[in-house]
Amino acid sequence: MKRFLKEFETFALHGNAMDLAIGVVIGAAFNQITNSLVANVITPPVGLLLGGFDFAKLSLPLGGSAVIAYGLFIQALVNFIIIAFALFVFVKIMNRLRLRENAKTAPAKSPEVRVLEEIRDELRRTSRS
Repeated sequence: MKRFLKEFETFALHGNAMDLAIGVVIGAAFNQITNSLVANVITPPVGLLLGGFDFAKLSLPLGGSAVIAYGLFIQALVNFIIIAFALFVFVKIMNRLRLRENAKTAPAKSPEVRVLEEIRDELRRTSRS
């Protein structure tokens, strides 16, 4: 049992589990920000330009109290596009930072490796001619 608890501690406190938990919390907060951005900043001017209606009130009555609230769907779609774009930019920045860090920490090539690379390159050139 002690070994099991030690393995769980290693899993929970190190590696990807902690990163994932932090990502979920940040994602939830970011979701609230984008919901507010879309509902309070983006859709009001767009609604004004399109005749002064509120997207949240766009719906198709089906009869009785049943409605299809497609305006809320439009807002959710805009939220998704904003979140997807922000994540794309974030991942792009993180990849650039990783590449820079890897370039700094990459070990210098040994003389043997450099000679082998030169031989490889020369063989490629002669096989193309």
